[in-house]
Amino acid sequence: PDFIYLIPRLSIERWRFFIFEDVAMAVRHFLTLLDFSPTELMSVLTRAIELKKMRANGVIYEPFKGKVLAMIFEKSSTRTRVSFEAGMAQFGGSAIFLSPRDTQLGRGEPVEDSARVISRMTDIVMIRTFAHDIIERFAAHSRVPVINGLTDDHHPCQILADLQTFLEHRGTLQGKTFAWIGDGNNMCNSYIHAAHQLGFQLKIACPYGFEPDPALLDQYKHCATLVKTAEDAAQGAHLIATDVWTSMGQEAEQSIRKRRFSTYQVNPRLMDFASPDALFMHCLPAHRGEEISEDMLDDPRAVVWDEAENRLHAQKALMEFLLTN
Repeated sequence: PDFIYLIPRLSIERWRFFIFEDVAMAVRHFLTLLDFSPTELMSVLTRAIELKKMRANGVIYEPFKGKVLAMIFEKSSTRTRVSFEAGMAQFGGSAIFLSPRDTQLGRGEPVEDSARVISRMTDIVMIRTFAHDIIERFAAHSRVPVINGLTDDHHPCQILADLQTFLEHRGTLQGKTFAWIGDGNNMCNSYIHAAHQLGFQLKIACPYGFEPDPALLDQYKHCATLVKTAEDAAQGAHLIATDVWTSMGQEAEQSIRKRRFSTYQVNPRLMDFASPDALFMHCLPAHRGEEISEDMLDDPRAVVWDEAENRLHAQKALMEFLLTN
């Protein structure tokens, strides 16, 4: 009651500040897998499987009527754009595609200012960009949930899809051994976080000089181990995952990377070192003849098409959690 008597003495702008600062403090973001508890991550994965079944059964479920997703792309994408845009449409909402060519972000407007404006007009934001600090700065000044669609350091949405796919095919994550073979990149970093959060072991094989951050490996040494060769990583693994050798922004290093990564190709011979029920995943797009052999995607152990589809379902579950949980 005492606070109410103060209202006439506050300017309109200061009153708005009080309201929206309190709202902003309660907003949840998904910038890395560490932003959710293990229980919350499992609830999202379980819900993703449910939403997938609902769609397959023709169930119309539209909890996002009137909701708008802003999709900010500084890096090009196929799966990220289609899955988020389709997911919002299936939920009864809409999505706005924003690129640097279309917005003031591409002309030098501070990230913080863009966050303040965009989050006043939309209900949730997905950003696919380069430096991870860009999305952190945006989230710090956003009134609505912000999702990391990919940064140079982390790719948590893809990992959700990977984990959903493994659960569908093999039923449990705890106690399993996963292998990451190739570049110690954003995918590798997010797999390390996943191992810590969800109770599996991760073996990592990278060429010298392309390993994950040593500080990250030291922090999560209880669940992530760097090994010397691709065969060491594959030995007994229940999942083998890889990514392109040259990511966006690294094109100048392509010839060097091809030479350095030549013994880290995933192929049927390497898969034979793994557990008899092992799966193979790739976040796509794949470069056949480089990080995978020409025939790897046709191998019966490859589940990359399920994995790609599950971007849709996992992200729908994620957005539902952030907006309605």
